[in-house]
Amino acid sequence: MTRDLSRRGFLAGLGLAAGGLAIGVRGGRAFLIADARAAPGDAALAPNPFVHVAPDGTVTIVCHRSEMGQGVRSTLPALIGEELGADPSRIRVVQAVGDRRYGDQNTDGSTTMRRGHYEELRTAGATARVLLVAAAARRLRVREATLVARDHAVHHAASKRSIGFGALVAAAARLPVPPPGKVTLRPVAELTRLAGDLPLLDAPAHVDGSAVFAADVRLPGMLTAVIARPPVLGGTVATLDDRAARAVPGVRDVLRLPAPSGPPRFQPLGGVAVLADHPWAALRGRAALAITWDHGAHAGWNAAADRAALAAAVAAPGKVVRAVGELDRALAGADRVVRADYHVPYLAHAPMEPPAAVARVDGGRCEVWACTQNPQSGRAEVARALGLDERDVTVHVTLLGGGFGRKSKPDFLAEAALLARAAGAPVRVQWTRDDDLRHGYYHSSCAQHLAAGLDARGKVVGWLHRTAFPSIATTFAPGVTHGGDGELAQGILDLALDVPAVRCEVGAATAHARIGWLRSVHNINHGFAIGSFIDELAAATGRDPRELWLELVGPPRLVTPADAGVASNPNYGESLDRHPVDAGRLRDVIERVTARADWSAARARGRALGLAAHRSFVAYVGVVVSVVHDRSRRGPPVRADEVWITIDAGRVVNRDRVRSQMEGAVIFGLGLALHGEITARDGQIEQASFRDYPLLRLPEAPRAIHVEIVDSDRPPAGVGEPGVPPVAPALCNAVFALTGTRVRALPLARASLPAAPMAMPAPT
Repeated sequence: MTRDLSRRGFLAGLGLAAGGLAIGVRGGRAFLIADARAAPGDAALAPNPFVHVAPDGTVTIVCHRSEMGQGVRSTLPALIGEELGADPSRIRVVQAVGDRRYGDQNTDGSTTMRRGHYEELRTAGATARVLLVAAAARRLRVREATLVARDHAVHHAASKRSIGFGALVAAAARLPVPPPGKVTLRPVAELTRLAGDLPLLDAPAHVDGSAVFAADVRLPGMLTAVIARPPVLGGTVATLDDRAARAVPGVRDVLRLPAPSGPPRFQPLGGVAVLADHPWAALRGRAALAITWDHGAHAGWNAAADRAALAAAVAAPGKVVRAVGELDRALAGADRVVRADYHVPYLAHAPMEPPAAVARVDGGRCEVWACTQNPQSGRAEVARALGLDERDVTVHVTLLGGGFGRKSKPDFLAEAALLARAAGAPVRVQWTRDDDLRHGYYHSSCAQHLAAGLDARGKVVGWLHRTAFPSIATTFAPGVTHGGDGELAQGILDLALDVPAVRCEVGAATAHARIGWLRSVHNINHGFAIGSFIDELAAATGRDPRELWLELVGPPRLVTPADAGVASNPNYGESLDRHPVDAGRLRDVIERVTARADWSAARARGRALGLAAHRSFVAYVGVVVSVVHDRSRRGPPVRADEVWITIDAGRVVNRDRVRSQMEGAVIFGLGLALHGEITARDGQIEQASFRDYPLLRLPEAPRAIHVEIVDSDRPPAGVGEPGVPPVAPALCNAVFALTGTRVRALPLARASLPAAPMAMPAPT
């Protein structure tokens, strides 16, 4: 006898749902959680899709981005509410469905606060405030300029009169809505609640088990489906015997999914689905399927051959994408040339919550509940799969147990929709950890070759950087062989270099898997090679890595595309024309993080420290890692025991979440550097669980992570991703300082490191 026990039921059974911890967290709660299906009343002020003020004064704010642990459901309402002047205790938060009226809903690319969204969201709150103030001015017969909206009311200081928001709603709703360009935002100094840490809205629900993830959604008559997908990309079912699967108690049906055509895009991979009353029966039914596969064109893909092909691509000249000065002359005339090759393997997202989606198809309409980072893309893909108009598809966004870019790809939503239509009943598609690792979208592997010409004084006079990787564009279009500008503007084209001669090249590469963006994307690859190579140059010349970093970055200046020797190009939505590289800000985070780590004195005492820095998503990050010997566990005999990280992300809205993102970036980056590796044999992914794709464990985590957030009045930059790229090179540089072994290929767990300390020469 089996029971489909919910997370909430499990916690209740343990006696935790009403525990003191949940009550304690609830006491610090700033916002109320509203059901996403709740609809505001008609007699209300709703000047835009984000803000609604009811006659009783309740303010409803729509969160149009997905909550996956980064605190967006806390940050966005706080920003809008502060601009409005609302009392946080009277704000409800509603999660938006996928709809173009909300603008860009893709919670990806660290864009929630950058790319103008900061101003747009403030304008949404300010528009409602302007209308309430105008209504109050008419009632009080005073000038609007003499009024201020705060604490859920409009106040007139001279007469000490005030009117609550609710009492002004009816009159304000009759006024014409001003265009965004005519709305004046508050001075930043008035946004006082944003100056410190903001409470985490969803913390109580996470503690007491009431948080709703995709796998928690229940609909009447719902079936659960698991899918046997082709083990090789592009494979199809050759033969199927499903008799044993259908005989499993609880199994209701076995259905084939259509095979995809053309580039992978966001199409389901095809295969055979087992639909059952509960997940256990579905899993048992899938295990009982007898399938032979036609593996198709990618059956010969192997990790070793793939790595060799990438290495060959960077061993020869490639397509020139950046050129300053005459590199060949600089290298030929150099007193010495230092060269190094680097490799980063394929990586998986591996969020703690595997993908899941529930779909219901009825009367030519489809409704989906999913842990999606991009409900608009999910809406479009479901409509395409079912042949419906997008207006007939609704995508509800649940909480996400991590995403890292995987859940912005809506193939699993389309799977649920196709099966729900075929079954004539609501269907939940549940991916397992095995499914997630073997059938995901993978961060691209990458080979790089770097060379630097040094003059007699050890100064870098020439810089060559070659890179080759299967492009993300291969997932969406045929015939793509080289990385594009948007991928190269992640450490290659946007690197501040004060070097007379620079040339960057990209080589050809072939994709045999679905290539997709992962947290920090190609900045992981390029940041690793650049950060490691600068440390190698410091060792080769007997210099302090910190001083060489500052010399190569050069003096404070804005590096335009013309200065960098590149055409204007996008970097996740930002062009170098609009956001030129600020060498001064990069220098600043290097100086700050090394000061906090007591860089010079600690190294003089023999502490093994590694340094790296990187600019990505318009943010600047410096990292110092301290490494010690550790033979207390399996894996490499070293451990990062302390980490310092400094970020300049411009104006910060929620310091607590930025701090948490930096701590998470360190853990994520260390995990990738130590263990991250996806390999293939005969076209099939070899990793299937956390046993062979391990995440960072508690004993491997640093004893302390020190986060510094630079105070800045610059426009908000990205936060979720920029902390990751410098972590791996800083770690590997510290390993070199400790062991004398240079790590040029990840993961570190595969490196041969000495198990005992060695004497290192004192730094010059």
